[in-house]
Amino acid sequence: MAIPISNIQITKLSYLRNPAKKRGVISMTKILVIGAGGVGSVATHKMAMLQDVFSDITLASRREVKCKDIADSVMARVGRQIQTAELNADDTNATARLIEKTEAELVVNLALPYQDLTIMEACLKAGAHYLDTANYEPVDEAKFEYQWQWAYQERFEKAGLMALLGSGFDPGVTNVFTAFTKKHLVSQMHTLDILDCNGGDHGQHFATNFNPEINIREVTAPARHWQDGVWIETPALSTRHSFDFPKVGSRNMYLMYHEELESLSKHYPELQRARFWMTFGESYLTHLEVLQNVGLTSIEPILYQGREIVPLQFLKAVLPDPGCLGKTTTGKTCIGTIITGQQDGQEKTAYVYNVCDHEACFAEVGSQAVSYTTGVPAMIGAALMATGIWSGKGVFNMEQFDPDPFMAMLNDHGLPWQVKTLDQGLPF
Repeated sequence: MAIPISNIQITKLSYLRNPAKKRGVISMTKILVIGAGGVGSVATHKMAMLQDVFSDITLASRREVKCKDIADSVMARVGRQIQTAELNADDTNATARLIEKTEAELVVNLALPYQDLTIMEACLKAGAHYLDTANYEPVDEAKFEYQWQWAYQERFEKAGLMALLGSGFDPGVTNVFTAFTKKHLVSQMHTLDILDCNGGDHGQHFATNFNPEINIREVTAPARHWQDGVWIETPALSTRHSFDFPKVGSRNMYLMYHEELESLSKHYPELQRARFWMTFGESYLTHLEVLQNVGLTSIEPILYQGREIVPLQFLKAVLPDPGCLGKTTTGKTCIGTIITGQQDGQEKTAYVYNVCDHEACFAEVGSQAVSYTTGVPAMIGAALMATGIWSGKGVFNMEQFDPDPFMAMLNDHGLPWQVKTLDQGLPF
């Protein structure tokens, strides 16, 4: 049974059009966005649409020409001029200098997760707030977890600065969906399943819908899920079930580890089980198996013609750029959370989800839906920080804030959500 959105009390955010006047707060209007891939492009376009919130936007990347291409698109689509800059985000001092030069009050990190810590250091050095969409991962080890960034809690708190981690879709919106479910739908949560389905077709033999290096490291890592207070590890892609996704249809989904499980199991200790599922087509899995078998997914350097190369980085260089897939991609994505538990003493299962159309995203901002579903939440998280609706000192995950403003902005900015009451949770 679907629950009408009007029956759930959420805050309307029309005052975002003029937050300083309506709320009596001073907006962080100067924003530095780092990263000019598909997500950076979407976030920048969407920020440009909220001029009263983001009055001054600078987009920086290692290759400024990519930033200029995005700036041209923003001008053509939105009619706003943004600034661009060249930046090696691995260099903390260079990043701090750019923050100071642009007078940025908030840095939106949409670069590689390898660069999270150097950018956080730069924010501390230059006195800027921080936001990202993915947690830190060492270059030489396929291991992503929050411990490295949570360790910055005291330093950001003492500096009077806020760092918001994982303001994408998953992590990000899925964390907010969980907080929203806890607040409005299932007050005593027992199990959480996060389901990520990309039902789109990009027309390529093999391509990834976001950074190939990060995508393949993530998919080939062992699966882990939270159960009865411990982590259960299983081989990568070894657990498969089918699910009928709204507006997409039946797809095979595979148990994986994803970073939001770490923060959600920490902040909601009542969860008896938390899992993450992602869909993959047979063609993708066949290509991936071959690439693994020949060693092209390895992150161990090899010697080639007298120089060291990392096979996975070479593979990334020859695969299609995810940012260029929008013009050929059709179909829809469906991402959501299924949570079981109790509400008012009764057993209840709530499914909160979003369906996003690839072609509609491309028509609006020139990107496919996977970039869109990450870039829009990055903009929303930044807007809530910039207007003081979400505020604090220290390092925070998304579920630690009131979900209602974020949920309202999802509806207003291209990612409308639905709620269904199910008879039960996943039967496996």
